[in-house]
Amino acid sequence: MTSLDGGGLRTNTHELLEYIDVAIVAERLCEQMDLTPEKMLDYLKSRGCRVGGITMGEKGLLWYDETGAVHALPALPIPRERVIDTNGAGDVYHGAYIYSYLAHPGASWHDHFEFARAASTYKIQRLGNEAGLPTLPDIEKVRREFEARV
Repeated sequence: MTSLDGGGLRTNTHELLEYIDVAIVAERLCEQMDLTPEKMLDYLKSRGCRVGGITMGEKGLLWYDETGAVHALPALPIPRERVIDTNGAGDVYHGAYIYSYLAHPGASWHDHFEFARAASTYKIQRLGNEAGLPTLPDIEKVRREFEARV
């Protein structure tokens, strides 16, 4: 399985996507390509990505699964005053859904993205990249605290 963390437009993005199974891109890429999030999903599908999505910070994730069905996964409702440092949150998100996929290959992409959402929610409450790397118990604690409120 190949995965793309599409943070921004590169000269080879169009060609590279042909080789990507899971493409999760930042809202910034939509802006750079002058595409709405919905049009970006269509674009990712047209390039052959079997799962694709756009991370949109506090607006959550807009994504499609292997069947092409589009889903919205809202961000967890973390109080604004608890958001300390968003740098690296996307990297934690991408690492977490890949970890979830490898640890639980039979789970759904919705499950993998929920896990990643909790991991990145942990990260944004910590200053610095190392301090923001969650453990499995950290992720579970975030899920217990916030997921019931979604």
